[in-house]
Amino acid sequence: MKVRLLALAAIAVLNMQGCGEREQTLVRRGAHDASTWSASAAANPAFKAPGWTPGDQASWEGQIRRRNQAQNDYSR
Repeated sequence: MKVRLLALAAIAVLNMQGCGEREQTLVRRGAHDASTWSASAAANPAFKAPGWTPGDQASWEGQIRRRNQAQNDYSR
């Protein structure tokens, strides 16, 4: 009887640990975000697509349009 009561008490204590909530704060680490088209080509040359000029918003938007059209099943 005492073992059963002790086991139930231990289970109750373990279940109560999940009821507490820690404070959630946003900590900003690193540099601030930059615009997506202003990324340098040297950052990751493996992802540089042909036709995209780093720092040029118009070429970046054109590249995104081409990628989206390549995934469009209706245009195939």
